[in-house]
This record gives sequence, C-alpha cells and structure tokens, in this order.
Amino acid sequence: MERVGERALIGAAIEAKEAAMAKIDSAGRQRRAKTMPLPDCVALVLQGGGALGSYQAGVIEGLTDSEIEIDWVAGISIGAVNAAIVAGNRPERRVDRLRDFWNGLTSALPSFPIFPNDQLREVLHEWSAGMVIAGGVPGFFTPRLLPPSFAAPGTLAALSYYDTTPLRKTLDDLIDWDLVNDGPVRLSVGAVDVESGNFRYFDTTTDRIDARHIMASGALPPGLPPVEIDGRWWWDGGLVSNTPLSHVLDHQSAPLLAFQVDLFSATAAPPKTIMDVMAREKEIRFSSRTRQISDEVMKLRREREAINKVLAKLPDSLRDDADVAALTAMAAEQPVSLVQLIYRANAWEGGSRDFEFSARTMQEHWLAGLEAIEQSMRGAELVAQNIADGTSAAFDLCALNGLKRSNPVKSRPKE
Repeated sequence: MERVGERALIGAAIEAKEAAMAKIDSAGRQRRAKTMPLPDCVALVLQGGGALGSYQAGVIEGLTDSEIEIDWVAGISIGAVNAAIVAGNRPERRVDRLRDFWNGLTSALPSFPIFPNDQLREVLHEWSAGMVIAGGVPGFFTPRLLPPSFAAPGTLAALSYYDTTPLRKTLDDLIDWDLVNDGPVRLSVGAVDVESGNFRYFDTTTDRIDARHIMASGALPPGLPPVEIDGRWWWDGGLVSNTPLSHVLDHQSAPLLAFQVDLFSATAAPPKTIMDVMAREKEIRFSSRTRQISDEVMKLRREREAINKVLAKLPDSLRDDADVAALTAMAAEQPVSLVQLIYRANAWEGGSRDFEFSARTMQEHWLAGLEAIEQSMRGAELVAQNIADGTSAAFDLCALNGLKRSNPVKSRPKE
C-alpha cells in the first residue's frame, strides 16, 4: 500500500509539472512578437511634446506591425492623449484611431509640394506655427475672443488664451472609456495640482479615468486652461516631470519590457541663432533628465546585484534572520529591458516645433517614429537575449549602429 501511495504521489507530481510546463509553453507562445519573446509586462512610456506626438503614433504603428502586445501605457500631456487612444481601443483599431486624431488636428494646414530646402522649410514651419497661434488647432483648442486680461477674474477665460472644449468631444469620439477602465491595458497619466503644486498619476488601477484626466495632463499654462476634477484644478504634468518612466518602474511587479518614447532630446549642439536658443531651452526643460533617470535605475540595480551576491554567500543559519530577510526583500526586483527612442529634430525645426500642427510635418514625424521601430526590430536579438537571461539593461537606438545595450544587470526575482 505504501508503494502504491508513493507511486500515486509521484504520478500526481509529474502530472502537475507537465500541466505547469504546458501552461508556461502556452503563455510563451501567446507572449511572443515577430522578432522576440515578450515578458509578463510590456509598457509604453510616452513623453509630452505637443505636435511632436505624431512621432509616438508612428512608434505605436510599428509596435502593432511587430505584433508587440502592450499591457501598460503611461503618458504625459500629448503622450497621455496617445496613451488613452491606445488603452481605449482594441488593437486592430488603434492605428486608425490615431490617424483620425492626428489628421483632424492638422486638417487646417494641409500638405502641398515645396522645394526641398532647409531655409524655405524653416520659413514654412514658422508660418504654420503662427497660423496655429492665430487660429488654434481643429478638434483641440480655439483662441478666446478676448485676451485673458479682459476676462472676469477667476473664470477660465481669465486663466488661458485658448479654450480646450473641442478636445473633450474629440476624445469622447475616439476613446471607449469603459474599455480604458475595464479593459486589459493599464493606463497612467500625470498632472499637477494647481493649488498644492503636487504631482500625481491618475491610474486605472486606482481611478476611474475619463476625458478630464487626459485634458488635465495636457493643460499647459498659460495657453491652455486648468481642468477641474472632483473639486481640484489640474495643469499639465510636464511642469514637474515630462516622462512617466519613474512611475512605471516604481510600480513594476513582473519582468518588464518598456519602450520609452521621448520627444525632446537632452543633448544637442550649441545654439547659433535666437530660434536655436528657444528650441534648446525647451529641449532642456522638457527632456526631464530622462537619461539621468535611466542611468540611476541601472545604478540602483547594480547595487542590488552586489547585495544579492553577498547574501548568496551567507550560511543557511542566517537565512531566517530578520535583518537578512529585510535586506533580501529590499534587494529583490524584477528585470527590465528599457528601449529608449528619442525624436531627433530636423535642422529647420525651431522653438515652435511643439505647436506647429501642419499635415506635412505631422506625417514626417509619424514616419520617423515608424522607422525608429523598424531599426529597433533589426536589433531585436539583443533585447530578446536580455529578456531570456532575466537581466536589466537599457538600449539606445543609434543612427549608425542600431540598438546599443548598456551594461546588463542580473536581477534577483521577488518572491
């Protein structure tokens, strides 16, 4: 009887193991893109940048073409709009909805043939931006009839130059808010409390998000008015932090592949004209120390790896020690593969690049984002190996060499 019972236990254990392996294999097939395996969570991190946001739309189209499933999308300002369109539509409809949004915004400044010359293009670029200042952007914002100084104090008309009422209808037309809040894709958007100056994220794991939260994340003063949510007034999250990378990494609970799509570069050549100065100031202000954040993340993970190496050398008699257990918990983490994509401005793009909503420029930004993903996928084996090894590393897209990896860090899984 004892041997029969033992064989039964062994048989049950084998069946359980086979079932578990089958589940893992099935999950592995489900979580695979065209060029790489996918970890438990794939996140899309979208920086703010106004008209430059069509670059992110191109990236999203490229990810869709590569069959990379998105589990979590986080955004600031225009990144929050793109993020909401992703979370609020089924995968097969996202790119079409993004096209509807961007085509609508640029419909007042259609594309027409021009001679390919940087000086001529710069003139057209600044003229297009001037038209936006004078007439607004269809489906986004319209100029107020009177300047704010002539409006009654305390009214929205006294707090901004433009009215964003059209944006609410645009968002409601393009986004299924029930899908945003109850669907499979997590959404996080950042905004700043006008009174306290505190920055916070609205997140579908804790909040019921609607058009107000997206509009609040993009309410950049003094051009756009603050947005009221439950008795509090909110401005653009980019005033404090223009990238939601920290939020995603701080709340990571599983192996992660993150595509960080930035619209402003932290590095550039010294300015030579006053227009260059305006552009460079905006780049520095809104790049939000992205490189510093990712470098600090990798540094912290290297420190934790050093701690884990020491912990592994401790005798078994210390495993149950309270201090050792606490240190083990502090050093535990999940691996992250961070792919960093940064829009590189053209020579003719100056300080008005973030509010130049012309169809030609939008299409060029979109294509640049699509090409960035195509280049990244050509180096996908680097990311795939990193995911398979369970290491943490950041990857940069270089114009000449494709993806380049920083020093990888082996992660100790959280128990």
